[in-house]
Amino acid sequence: MSGNSPNLTSGGGEGRTCPVNHNGNGNSNGNGNGIVAEEGYTNNYKADRQAPSQDCLYTTSNGVPMPHPYEVQRVGPNGPLLLQDFHLIDLLSHFDRERIPERVVHAKGSGAHGKFVCTDDLNDLCLAAMFKKGTECPVTVRFSTVGGETGTSDSARDPRGFSVKFKTPEGNFDWVANNTPVFFLRDPAKFPHFIHTQKRDPETHLTGADDSTNFWDYLSQNPESVHQVMILMGDRHLHGYYGHTLKLVNKDGSWVYAQFHLLSDQGIKTLTNEEAAKKSPDYGQADLFNAIKRGEFPSWTLKVQTMTPKEAEKLWEEQKINVFDLTHTWPQKQFPLRKIGVLTLDTNAKNYFAEIEQVAFNPSHMPPGIEPSADPVLQSRLFSYPDAHRHRIGANYQQLPVNAPVCPYKMGNFQRDGQMAFFNQGSRSNYLSSIDPIQFRERSVNLNDVHGGGFLSNACTFLSTIYPEDFNQPRVLWEKVFDDAARDRFIETVSTHMSTCREPEIIKRQIGIFREVSDDLATRLEKATGIKGYDGISNLLFNGSHNGMYKGGVAPANKMKDADSMVFSNGVPGDKSQPGDRPVAKL
Repeated sequence: MSGNSPNLTSGGGEGRTCPVNHNGNGNSNGNGNGIVAEEGYTNNYKADRQAPSQDCLYTTSNGVPMPHPYEVQRVGPNGPLLLQDFHLIDLLSHFDRERIPERVVHAKGSGAHGKFVCTDDLNDLCLAAMFKKGTECPVTVRFSTVGGETGTSDSARDPRGFSVKFKTPEGNFDWVANNTPVFFLRDPAKFPHFIHTQKRDPETHLTGADDSTNFWDYLSQNPESVHQVMILMGDRHLHGYYGHTLKLVNKDGSWVYAQFHLLSDQGIKTLTNEEAAKKSPDYGQADLFNAIKRGEFPSWTLKVQTMTPKEAEKLWEEQKINVFDLTHTWPQKQFPLRKIGVLTLDTNAKNYFAEIEQVAFNPSHMPPGIEPSADPVLQSRLFSYPDAHRHRIGANYQQLPVNAPVCPYKMGNFQRDGQMAFFNQGSRSNYLSSIDPIQFRERSVNLNDVHGGGFLSNACTFLSTIYPEDFNQPRVLWEKVFDDAARDRFIETVSTHMSTCREPEIIKRQIGIFREVSDDLATRLEKATGIKGYDGISNLLFNGSHNGMYKGGVAPANKMKDADSMVFSNGVPGDKSQPGDRPVAKL
């Protein structure tokens, strides 16, 4: 159906000529409305992104020009609509499908584009091309809250997602990071459970703002979360921390462990609870967009900590810090930060949905020279994130311009078809063909050297165990990092948040956990909440973690009976733990 077409003649004749003439190579050069169809205009993403409305002709989705977007076809002026009115059907059916599923976590976010410039060579430790001095690569960054929905406030008390897509010369390097250096958990199967406590209650449909019971119930059963809780409820920062330990691989095959940090060049600005409550729900989005629009481009300095495998084993033996544990940080005096480069955001999105909502960050996207460690939470995310993108956006999500690599070579593989396969690799062979062979690059990383050592073992069931070292870094945070004013704000924030918890027993347990950090902290919380907490965790049983501080031996999580088959270890480098290594409490 063509609708009531305007005059589309190209001049002369009897009005039957095509309005757009083709010049022999398939490029359009004009139409009857005086609008010039530029080379590749219709299918060129960059041209479409920049096109002003005045240069565009209103059409249906299949390109048929229409005289007005509000007109419909009816049987007379007062009769029913006609099903043949493709323009209306086209409009409504697309409108019905405008929303893709929001992210299960990090649903509310803001973002922008920019560039990363390597200012300090790292090629003595890593063969990745992006770490050669002078290398520049485009980036897309998305900041977000974690637990809230799309419409929630940017100023909510929540960690901040800090995701970065570095489009390097050797493929994309994606961060799915946070503004905190640690997280609530170190067991991958806990993640969906924890996130559910951040969502609406299945019965009341209330969020944690009105009912914090589920949130504190989870925390009080999983004490390894205490470090992140103290950072979350303390003064907020907007640095970016990769969080997980990675491996940097050199050209000679040697490797080191690494932790990446993006440190804000703008300094730190913290909102009090009172200030945050007065801000617009889109405060973060407005602040970022308007700063870039004014030419005040925010930047972050990329730095890295590195550690040899031997140092990692020594760090555990002497200080009980596990590089595979997402609840631990690396001491910066022992492992100083080394500058790599600067990330600057200088370009706002032209279209939020296309460039921010559809951007998909994937921690398994690593260029040669960067490899994952055995951190179990990282290992699970290597699968989970791309799986979520394929569900939310589609199997060909990496063909979207915001996600597509910008490599200096022509990419090819044997992935074909699926929904929205725009680049389907033409007539090239869809298998490894001897008739039409694809090119290959020689291996740059020997995976056996990087990942092969020390992992030959029997299968085991694994769940982390709480030990005294889990409270060392939170104790330093309370006693040496927080000043008096910060400690006061922390107590006020935590006690206020706890006030909507419906079960006093949960608060008693959580105060007992805080008491292992500091008796001063626990005592002040008792006064603020009016609830007397437990003396510590030596008499507490947890449903989510083994308690290695229980009186008389390790108390298995949820009183599980088959303790003889369990390994009560936290999976440290060089770990040789076996079932039966530790005494088990008689429950």
